[in-house]
Amino acid sequence: MSGAAAKSDKALRLAVVGAGPAGLAAAVAAADAGVTATVIDAGSSAGGQFYRQPAARLRARAPRRLHHSWRTWRGLKSRFDRHVAAGRIRLLADHHVWIAERVAAGYRLHALVGPEQRRSVAVDADALLLATGAYERVLPFPGWTLPGVVTAGGAQAMLKGSVVLPGREVVVAGTGPLLLPVAAGLADAGAQVKALIESTSRRALARLVPTLAAHPDKLAEAAGYGARLAAHRIAVKYGHAVIAAHGEERVEAVTVAALDAAGRVRPGSETRITCDSLAIGHGLLPHLDLALTLGARTEGDSVPAVWVDSEQRTSVPGLWAAGETTGIGGAALALVEGEIAGRSIAAWSQGPQRAWQDEDHARSPAWTHAEQKRRRLGAFFAAVDAVYSPPAAWTERVAADTVVCRCEEVEAGAIRGALEEYGATDLRTVKLLTRAGMGWCQGRVCGPAVSGLVAEHCGGRPKAAASVTAQRPFARPVPLGVLAGLDQPGPGPAGHEEESNNE
Repeated sequence: MSGAAAKSDKALRLAVVGAGPAGLAAAVAAADAGVTATVIDAGSSAGGQFYRQPAARLRARAPRRLHHSWRTWRGLKSRFDRHVAAGRIRLLADHHVWIAERVAAGYRLHALVGPEQRRSVAVDADALLLATGAYERVLPFPGWTLPGVVTAGGAQAMLKGSVVLPGREVVVAGTGPLLLPVAAGLADAGAQVKALIESTSRRALARLVPTLAAHPDKLAEAAGYGARLAAHRIAVKYGHAVIAAHGEERVEAVTVAALDAAGRVRPGSETRITCDSLAIGHGLLPHLDLALTLGARTEGDSVPAVWVDSEQRTSVPGLWAAGETTGIGGAALALVEGEIAGRSIAAWSQGPQRAWQDEDHARSPAWTHAEQKRRRLGAFFAAVDAVYSPPAAWTERVAADTVVCRCEEVEAGAIRGALEEYGATDLRTVKLLTRAGMGWCQGRVCGPAVSGLVAEHCGGRPKAAASVTAQRPFARPVPLGVLAGLDQPGPGPAGHEEESNNE
């Protein structure tokens, strides 16, 4: 789309995909400057994963106890609600965007509606912001498909959104800072957290001390989690990993072992912990589907993310991105990136050559503050990311009969067979030979695991799931009836929707 679409004599139509911290902050900042925004989100209410709220019918007495930045959320939500009431922001909840396309007048988004997702609507916009967030990296191990084994983020989502626990006796394991709030939150809610198993060693984590010292707020946050874990007498094992889950009808116990410097199990260090639930996570990966479909440039090898400039503009004209889709950095960074993107879009709406930081030929105090905060938080999370990573030798613990692709029931032995017997040397060939990644999730869950097994055989560095799920037209499964019912109307007025259904 050319910049000519943004004309000063026509109100700019902004579409925001994602109602998490980045999307809400961007919509509010743009609306503050007079831009009308349509926010589209798959959730039933605004907030995204980080600010996920219990359903009203659950009558949660103190939802603030499920969040560590409740005041920030309430302030942002209040501003958002005021713009909704004034008609400057429209929220399309329970709308699942399955494709984004560039059209003559800008962008057209198609979204499946409601829990059944049998009807699709189209939303047209002049400018588009992608704040699609991230999803969890899942690495297989013997027993990981047992009922009761959930991702760390999944356990947190159950608690925040449904006020339920994944189990009564929970082991929290994997790697990354997310494990701390998950373990503390589950314990505060009444679960017995039997242990927190962190694969990163104490020595590696010690490298973060100078970084934390330079960020007193983050140091205080980490100390707070530590105090909560100590209050609940939760044992924390650093440099350890869950190497197997055991059980018949559901998980009943896990085997934990110490790791050496190469990430391999130290012989004789195995111990067994009884539990009825395992919450495990190995970090996050950016959602790239829509950005790749639109041709946005990415950067990074092991974990690609959308490239953006100083104002969160992507390589595609009229397309911005903010939050985890531009790199994993947490809610605080997502908020400031969203604000920068929203202000940038507002400046762009006054003319294609306008930029927020160049307005009036001088950087405003607001820009300086936002840019400095983004740089500071970005440096912090880059340091954190350099320390936390899955154990290098995790693939060695994946037995031949371990299911890797759950959708197609492809075991690790089949993937290694494609590599060793049939000479596959890349992810696409493995996918064609084994069907790994061809199921309902289209490789989003098994992608990192398949990539790791290929790297193990080829002696290379694992590539992210995006390499398995690479650029494709659809961001999620869509009924054939919806595709059959699509027409191609011209772009309509602001807020215009075209419907298609398969009934």
